[in-house]
Amino acid sequence: MYSSTYFCFLHFFFVLIVSSSATAACDRCLHNSKVAYFSGDYAISRGACGYGSLTTSFSNGMVAAASPSIYKKGAGCGSCFNVGLVFPHFLYLGWISCKNATLCSKQGTKVIVTDLNNDKNTDFVLTRSAFVAMANKGKERDILRQGILDVQYRRFDGNRIPCEYKNKNLTINVDESSHRPSYLALKFIYQGGQTEIVEVDVAQVGSLDWSSLNRRGNDAVWATSRVPSGALQMRMVVTSGFDGKWIYTKHSVLPANWTPGSMYDSGLQITEIAQEGCSPCDEEQI
Repeated sequence: MYSSTYFCFLHFFFVLIVSSSATAACDRCLHNSKVAYFSGDYAISRGACGYGSLTTSFSNGMVAAASPSIYKKGAGCGSCFNVGLVFPHFLYLGWISCKNATLCSKQGTKVIVTDLNNDKNTDFVLTRSAFVAMANKGKERDILRQGILDVQYRRFDGNRIPCEYKNKNLTINVDESSHRPSYLALKFIYQGGQTEIVEVDVAQVGSLDWSSLNRRGNDAVWATSRVPSGALQMRMVVTSGFDGKWIYTKHSVLPANWTPGSMYDSGLQITEIAQEGCSPCDEEQI
């Protein structure tokens, strides 16, 4: 059994991680920036997050590469942003917002971060389909000719949830690089809410001997070479409120004979909203 001192340490540790992430990200702030688009579809399956061919199942390929401050060394993989028209300030709830009302529609489009963008001139590079989806009817060619658009953006806050996957639970993809029983690498698909996963542990079903996974490099993959035997249960910490929240699976997530490339339903739906404080913001400059 773990001592109360151990759990107090974990609580402090995760508060520190989440607080640092929130301060650095400042997701509630309104930012002035630019967005561009990929000229080819090859970028969809070659993203730095490591989703590979799974990317095409995310919002019909409506995905984007994000700047390092949004990508967060892989922690931002899977986060959602909306692209649309600028709203009056008091209604502004968190869009990437095209400033050109002549070209851009009110509907906008949602994009999911699947790649890293190192271009210092733009915070996002969208797929061509996501970029065109911002256009007013009949303005598709005009918006493509622009190449780069001036925008304002921030993630949703309040009671708005940017990532919603109706009828889909958080799904675990066993990465192709895994090798049973000595190496396990996981990717999380359909992560809802406005959260980041900051800790992942696995254990044999019914055991308290948890094995921690580490984020592999700067992508969306979590891995361990200390793989428990048998069917596996899982727990994780996600950003929630101003703190971290433990989430446990209620049953075995991975069978004893798990295989690389397979998908497994966690039975969980994550809907938490991270409440971040950031100051000063750009909003006074708008």
